[in-house]
Amino acid sequence: MSTLPDRPNTALLVVDVQNGVVAGAHERDRVVANIATLVGKARAGNVPVVWVQHSSENLPMNSDEWQFVPELTREEPERLVHKTYPDSFEATDLEEVLSLTGVSHLIISGAQTDECIRSTLHGAIARGYDVTLVGDAHTTEDLSEYGAPTPDKVIAHTNLYWQYHRAPDRKAAVQTTDEVTFSR
Repeated sequence: MSTLPDRPNTALLVVDVQNGVVAGAHERDRVVANIATLVGKARAGNVPVVWVQHSSENLPMNSDEWQFVPELTREEPERLVHKTYPDSFEATDLEEVLSLTGVSHLIISGAQTDECIRSTLHGAIARGYDVTLVGDAHTTEDLSEYGAPTPDKVIAHTNLYWQYHRAPDRKAAVQTTDEVTFSR
């Protein structure tokens, strides 16, 4: 139902599951295991997996912190998108990658919930995509000492509001890893 005509396909986005991003993340191991399950399901269904990798002053390219976690491995020809802003679309080739594979529906997983995941969710739906957030496959670090809610509440709130998010001719949804199915 997206606003992108002639693009019937779905893709899995794996956003910023990098050593330095998820080292202290809430329920890191469970979330990474869920993402690994999603990647396996997508590959088995011949659905594109797109890997998004952030770099910044605190996450310099080619550093150990910048690398994807060892539990997840990108395979050829899976696409890699490098970014420097929270929204995975901003100043990247993500739109081109998705257009070339006819994608109009994104299934999103990764980190951090309250920054790059939220920005990418909104960036995708604003650009015409249908967007499913995998509710048990995103995480964030504890920023409560700065006045933020605890990570469990950030994740729960994001799942809640995305479940009810609406835009004309686009769908937003939240599913668990077990509920996600991939088919072209």
